[in-house]
Amino acid sequence: MNTPTLPNSLVGHIPDLRRYARSLTGDAWAADDLVQDTLERACERWKLWAAGSDLRAWLFTLMHNLFVDGARRAMRQAGQRVDLDELASDLPGPSESPDQTLDLQRCLLRLPPEQREALLLVTLQDLRYEDVARMTGVPLGTVMSRLSRARSRLRELMEGGTAAARSPALRRLK
Repeated sequence: MNTPTLPNSLVGHIPDLRRYARSLTGDAWAADDLVQDTLERACERWKLWAAGSDLRAWLFTLMHNLFVDGARRAMRQAGQRVDLDELASDLPGPSESPDQTLDLQRCLLRLPPEQREALLLVTLQDLRYEDVARMTGVPLGTVMSRLSRARSRLRELMEGGTAAARSPALRRLK
């Protein structure tokens, strides 16, 4: 089996990496930095990639680990946690006109990081649950739970918090 050369095999994955990094960070500059760091790490550790395995999953795993490490480092440096729900009124968003389109990015950033990550990897990157579980280092059931909660919360945020009011109450059946 012929091992792909480094530049040719990585270049095709850059758009997916950029899209996922932008979803994680919410900022174009930070996303570009994350993609560059991911590609640098991939080049440094190219020999660790098992030829014949899924290169895309390996790159996403590298990106995931870099993002988590960066988030942990930022939390240690800041010494405190910021709740986006408390800052929601300060975040820039669409105008209050009723015909304004919904700001999906802002709603995604209000999801907990674990849920946002699972949602983006499965829906945006079209990865299988098993791949997401392996990449994030959590059991398959946890991925499914995070995905379900993320979809419910995102639906609620996109509908302006009215989803819970409209959902039917559970009935007890004998």
